Amino acid sequence: MSESEQQSEGCPVAHHKSNRSETKSSDSNISSGCSALNPQNMMSESKINQMWHDPDQFVPLPTQRVVSSIPKGEITPPHQPEQQKDQKWVYPSEQMFYNAMKKKGYVPIEGDMHAVVAIHNTVNEKTWQHIQEWESLHSDECKSVKLIKFLGRPKDFSPRARFYSLFGYTLPFDRHDWYVDRCGKSVRYVIDFYRGELPKGKEGDMSKVGFYLDVRPAFDDFQSVIDRVRMQFRKWF
Repeated sequence: MSESEQQSEGCPVAHHKSNRSETKSSDSNISSGCSALNPQNMMSESKINQMWHDPDQFVPLPTQRVVSSIPKGEITPPHQPEQQKDQKWVYPSEQMFYNAMKKKGYVPIEGDMHAVVAIHNTVNEKTWQHIQEWESLHSDECKSVKLIKFLGRPKDFSPRARFYSLFGYTLPFDRHDWYVDRCGKSVRYVIDFYRGELPKGKEGDMSKVGFYLDVRPAFDDFQSVIDRVRMQFRKWF
């Protein structure tokens, strides 16, 4: 498992169901206003580019999006801009994130969205840094890797996470699978997200987020097994 990360903007956010009583039920919005969701990001395909405001919102949210440092593969998903000079993944706006949370059944609060999106973006950047560290083992054969796609699998605990839980460790609150293009070869990475402890004196600081990222290549082929062994020796020596 990687070292504990204490960032002012970490992620992903461990969302909880809210009891905001003044908010109306969103069931009617789901059935009448939205099409099927993209399984890769749980966002509406038909309205994702319109930045639509949910009828339950009290205030509109910003629709500006931030370009990540993560190179994008050849295929452009519906939630990504079609024309982009550098072909990097683009993070969702606060409005898009709010809409996505509503679709998952949460009751988001508009005032939280700025921090939530910042946390989301930062953890993705940190995840990519860890993947680049793994990919440095193959720098001779591929100088520039790209992220093809990502899948959220919060309920599918990895074998490694289940093994840790046998010794008293808490199960991760989220899991992602990221598929990387290594110059023509698709490589899957598993990322487990754990809650971490903040330093003493920072426990009540809501601008700080403590978390662990456990990033490693999936055991999909023998090369990934070799890579895990090589990385362990690199850390030891």
